[in-house]
Amino acid sequence: MISLATTFDDLRIGLVFFTRLPLPHFEAKDRSLADAIWTAPLIGLLIAVIAWLTYAVATLLGLVPSLAAALALTAGMLVSGCLHEDGLSDTADGFGGGRTRERKLEIMRDSRIGTYGACALGLSILARWSAIGELATPGHVFIGLVVAHAASRALIPIFMQMLPQARLDGLSAGVGTLSDSVVLTALAIGVLALLLLGLKGAVVAAICLALLFVAFRKLCLAQIGGQSGDTIGALQQFAEIALLFTASAILA
Repeated sequence: MISLATTFDDLRIGLVFFTRLPLPHFEAKDRSLADAIWTAPLIGLLIAVIAWLTYAVATLLGLVPSLAAALALTAGMLVSGCLHEDGLSDTADGFGGGRTRERKLEIMRDSRIGTYGACALGLSILARWSAIGELATPGHVFIGLVVAHAASRALIPIFMQMLPQARLDGLSAGVGTLSDSVVLTALAIGVLALLLLGLKGAVVAAICLALLFVAFRKLCLAQIGGQSGDTIGALQQFAEIALLFTASAILA
């Protein structure tokens, strides 16, 4: 159960897991990542603010939007430790290079990056950089980054709940079972983020996310029979790209 008494511990767990920010060591005796993963969209909000501040400072220094966008993207990746980018590249390598379910999972566990992974990562960076650059004004960039980072991470808990574990060990399997309250809280925060696009924009973005979610869920079930930490990262990347594209179409 999420309450005011546990929110602070949950936020600290989320910050430790989803970012590489230098934080003091602590132990949450009564809370786990399964309890705290509802904070994923809030951590996304923090990453978005840091990325936007980088963009704003860059523009104040006279850099053109494309260069400011590159710096904002870099800042976001540094804060998150490229956690989701790593999942995207591993998923692309596994789904593209493996012939059997077991071989796909084996490739996804390999820390080395292959051709599929390198191409997926390069295209992800290019797509996000282009979309942020198209937003152009600091105000629109702020909205786009907040929507993309927060709402994309709001999908993580429901994705974990709706798909079985693809393997018995690994990052996702270690999280455990998520409660309905954790899933619904994350989704509610994601919806609030989408509303920054206006009601019509939020509806369009929500439809895009729903279609993406259904399609990627079906792909994961067909490829590896469920979800893993890597596929969660890939979902976040796809959703972030879709939301940045939607924001650029609505706001630019």
